[in-house]
Amino acid sequence: MERRGDSGPMNLFWPGDLAAGEVRIEGEPAHHARVRRVQAGDAVRILDGRGHVASGKVLTGSKNALVVDVRTVSEVPRPVALEVIVPVADRDRMLLAAEKCVELQVTSWRPAYFARSRSVSPRGEGARFRDKVRARMQSALEQSGGAWLPEVRDEAEIGDVWAGTAADLHRLVLDPDGPSLPSLAYNSPMAVAVGPEGGIEEQELTEARERGWLTASVGQAILRFETAIIAGVAVIRAVQLQRRSH
Repeated sequence: MERRGDSGPMNLFWPGDLAAGEVRIEGEPAHHARVRRVQAGDAVRILDGRGHVASGKVLTGSKNALVVDVRTVSEVPRPVALEVIVPVADRDRMLLAAEKCVELQVTSWRPAYFARSRSVSPRGEGARFRDKVRARMQSALEQSGGAWLPEVRDEAEIGDVWAGTAADLHRLVLDPDGPSLPSLAYNSPMAVAVGPEGGIEEQELTEARERGWLTASVGQAILRFETAIIAGVAVIRAVQLQRRSH
């Protein structure tokens, strides 16, 4: 976490409109700033999670509000679309994956019910849990200094995900028996699905293939779902970066 006295300004998440001039930040973001000991005169960067990054200095701060003199507002291009289909699973491990997805610039977080999701308890689902996911993502955005938050979507049955994911996305399912993921990671909009503990059932894989999804592997080792999400997304983003540089 960044602190006052670090070489760079502190990052603050604020979903309101950003423009040059005085910006008043209220509610929970202001409380977070106070906890993090933000003071008048401190340089800050304000992130709205929609590609806007404002730079300025704190004018005043209190328990309920922070007033910032915004000098500049820049726009960061949206990353290449990368939709991640995650299993409805253990709540804490889903939250860990969610924050790492922010750091790796995932653009859409879509939880899905697989056959083996049903046995997990307690599992991460419902509106209150989605609010927790968004809060964890906002914290990760502050810590990483990113500009974009993923879209957080409602839970869906995996069959509906196979059928409903846009056909213009390059669609992959992580599976140990698939070809190497780097060979299938394109510098174009993508979707990648990760199954639950115990794996994706063969019937589910068959249905995915019938809908145009391809299998891909990050190695022969059996990974926990959150590790597979992080590894898969990191490989895709690294390959995309390499291909853009050539």
